[in-house]
Amino acid sequence: MSPKKTTLKPARNVPASKKTPPDPGHQRGVENWKEAARFLRARGIEDIECITPDLAGVPRGKMMPSSKFTSNTSLALPSAIYRHTISGEYPDETESFRYEPRDSDLKLVPDLSTLSVVPWETDPTAQVICDIVSVDGEEVPYTPRNVLKRVLKLYADRGWKPIVAPEIEFYLVAKNDDPDYPLHPPKGRSGRSILGGQGYSIAGINEFDELIDDIYHFSEKQGLEIDTLIHEEGPAQLEINLRHGNPIELADQVFLFKRTIREAAMKHGIYATFMAKPMQGQPGSAMHIHQSVVDSETGKNIFSNPDGSASREFFHFIGGLQKYVPSSMVMLAPYVNSYRRLTPDMSAPVNNAWGYDNRTTAFRVPVSDPQARRVENRLPSSDANPYLALAASLASGLLGITRGIEPTAPTEDTANEGSIDLPRGLLEAVALMEEEEAFVEVFGKEFLGIYAGVKRGEFETFMQVISPWEREFLLLNV
Repeated sequence: MSPKKTTLKPARNVPASKKTPPDPGHQRGVENWKEAARFLRARGIEDIECITPDLAGVPRGKMMPSSKFTSNTSLALPSAIYRHTISGEYPDETESFRYEPRDSDLKLVPDLSTLSVVPWETDPTAQVICDIVSVDGEEVPYTPRNVLKRVLKLYADRGWKPIVAPEIEFYLVAKNDDPDYPLHPPKGRSGRSILGGQGYSIAGINEFDELIDDIYHFSEKQGLEIDTLIHEEGPAQLEINLRHGNPIELADQVFLFKRTIREAAMKHGIYATFMAKPMQGQPGSAMHIHQSVVDSETGKNIFSNPDGSASREFFHFIGGLQKYVPSSMVMLAPYVNSYRRLTPDMSAPVNNAWGYDNRTTAFRVPVSDPQARRVENRLPSSDANPYLALAASLASGLLGITRGIEPTAPTEDTANEGSIDLPRGLLEAVALMEEEEAFVEVFGKEFLGIYAGVKRGEFETFMQVISPWEREFLLLNV
């Protein structure tokens, strides 16, 4: 599939209409540059952060005065930002991982539907998420937002729209400026460090009342909708559930939520971390993804037949998850640390089984009415890039539908007592992704080569670090 041609429209200075004053309650997104200028003026915005996710989901971009943003301004970033590791290093070239010979510019194209304020900044500041195109206006196929859009187009070509709802777990931890020392829970309002075993505890949430108030406040100012917030099993481990909707919009929200939660925590002198396994002996942090598919014209859930029974598309979607998710795990569990979460007896699934309302399976079907029939993918970790995690999960399900893949029988009992059906480490996960021929169509060859090269580079960087376990058990014993 060739990249789609995109028209690059420069910003224009357009005077605000006196007939349509800005709605003070409208917190997120505008339809055009005229409304953007009005939005910024009404809020006295001085600076704009033009941001886009890199392969790790880290915000990259540029800041500029608002007056320049609404003028005929060209925004560019070097292509190399999509080829460096999480530690900022550049892997060696391979047959499939190549650098752009000139490190040419890529263009940032603001998606005005994402325009919102940055509530933690002292000076009036706004932010906008940008798409990435080449200088010729071609979509760049290896950027995370475009990878997800490519998968969504495969659904649109069949008259379908996926609906998703992510759940994001994270830990609050005491500040730690020395990476050689383990992380610890912070002290709450009681003055004591919170302990584990606080699943769904209201008292656990209340320990961080002021911080949570700021999370809600910051989210409201950005037009981000939190469905629920709970305390998870780990010490000072929280989970935010988002309302279901369009995958691009939900990936954007996760992208912004991570930033928002970190900023709110920093305001209170603690860290928020989305590491998959930040503390030894404690549960890991997941990003569960609820998924369904609707008909674009009727809005009907294609997972259900007219009589309310489960459709063949529903079962084939699950079959696709079972077959292809193990090969796309590097997009759901992207770091060495991610696989520390996927171990037996630590509450995370280590299988590719499915079942009805069975949390020990990788793919859980919650109890629901027919229109809300969905599949929850419980494998992604919270360190995953949300655009890539959604792309991987939705692509796997779509391959199952288009290829008519039948699932196994649903698991009635615990699914975590047998063999581990997933890659056990980063390199194995990379190899499985590269070996799956079906992924070339859904993700694109260039993305697969770049992503595999970056992940191998991160593994090599990790291998340069000597761990405390090695010093403790090998120093004097071997």
